[in-house]
Amino acid sequence: MLSLLGYGMIITFMTLIMTKRLAPLVALTVVPVIFCIVAGFSADMGTMVVDGLRKVAPTAIMVMFAILYFGIMFDTGLFDPIIKTFIKLIKGDPAKAVLFATLLAGMVSLDGDGSTTYMITLTAMLPLFKRLRLNPLILPCVVILAASVTNLLPWSGPLARVAASLQVETSEIFLPMIPPMIGGFIGVLALAWCLGLHERKRLGVLTLSNPRGYASTSMDEDMADVLTLDEESIDLRRPKMFWLNAVLTLSLMVCLVIELLPLPMLFMLAFSIGLVINYPLLEDQRRRISAHAPTALNQIAIFLAAGIFAGILSGTGMVKAMSDSFLSILPESWGAYMAPITALASIPGTFFMSNDAFYYGVLPVLAHAGQAYGISPAEIGRASLVGQPVHLLSPLVASTYLLVGLAGVEFSDHQKYTMKWAFALSFLLMGVCMLLGVFPIFSIKG
Repeated sequence: MLSLLGYGMIITFMTLIMTKRLAPLVALTVVPVIFCIVAGFSADMGTMVVDGLRKVAPTAIMVMFAILYFGIMFDTGLFDPIIKTFIKLIKGDPAKAVLFATLLAGMVSLDGDGSTTYMITLTAMLPLFKRLRLNPLILPCVVILAASVTNLLPWSGPLARVAASLQVETSEIFLPMIPPMIGGFIGVLALAWCLGLHERKRLGVLTLSNPRGYASTSMDEDMADVLTLDEESIDLRRPKMFWLNAVLTLSLMVCLVIELLPLPMLFMLAFSIGLVINYPLLEDQRRRISAHAPTALNQIAIFLAAGIFAGILSGTGMVKAMSDSFLSILPESWGAYMAPITALASIPGTFFMSNDAFYYGVLPVLAHAGQAYGISPAEIGRASLVGQPVHLLSPLVASTYLLVGLAGVEFSDHQKYTMKWAFALSFLLMGVCMLLGVFPIFSIKG
């Protein structure tokens, strides 16, 4: 009975959010409460909810302060000199243009927000791509692939959802994923270079002596100042604080890797220091917090609601009942391969479902089933991140429509061009993970 109720709760939740009848925040809160009452656990529901919220609270805090921190770093113009330097170094070479666009997308997406990454990278690089007459599908391709790798950071949506859903420490999932992320990003850079070399062969290198029909103006004059800022953005820039902000950000990254302090505490400290040194006036600090608060609030609200969902799913025993029923139909010889099965399932799973539906609905069942074969929830969680490059091409991902809109290409054309590379990147991530033991190919206990 509990198994049927559990599957019913997940199917109801996924149906409601995929048909857009309810927002994920509402569905994550209302659906489990209703099913908890139907299952006869109303008396214990409060305890289950509090337990679930307690476990996801550190993740929610980390995400909130990460968004605020990177928000003010973009306000200060930390990445502006990097963008301008990239454009100056390109000097009309298509191969360098594609490569530097990929690097820029990877750096900008450190804030974990795809929309911000697309807006900044496309605004900076699209004029240059048009001037060089590069294939218009290349820029959105390399940008979305680069973002799909850096989207696996602890404060990004997918990994934070995994941590909240499985109720494990964020660092336990993230730190082993660093080498596969590096390998994946190197793969994206290699792809970008190959695509750029193909364009260089097709178009040549644009120079003043080889204008190819363009006006003979200086490339540096045309392209070195592509950052068009409004008056408010100019007022927020802190060019004199560039090196201090850069040191602060790099120090934060190092401390995250070595786990000097808990991740939420590190971001709280970094945000507080960054806000005070860049905007010492109290009124300016309030405005910067208010400017980025809507994005932060939206994210942490989802994670807290996910705590309710996970707390009830676990507390009622539904997840155990579902995993038992799943194991009963799974061929016994397959159980030991639960980690690679999860990785493969994440590719179509996150494409045809939203991240919320897959990570909050399907993943807990896979994780509990994996435990029966000695595979930890954290290992299953890492495996479930493999499908993210393909996920971003899903028509369910709103930010991708922004990307193709800014690039001026059709969504279907972007999908057709990028899909094969997204699959290749997912399998590269999976291969590196299994090679380095990030999750096991085969469970010995199984």
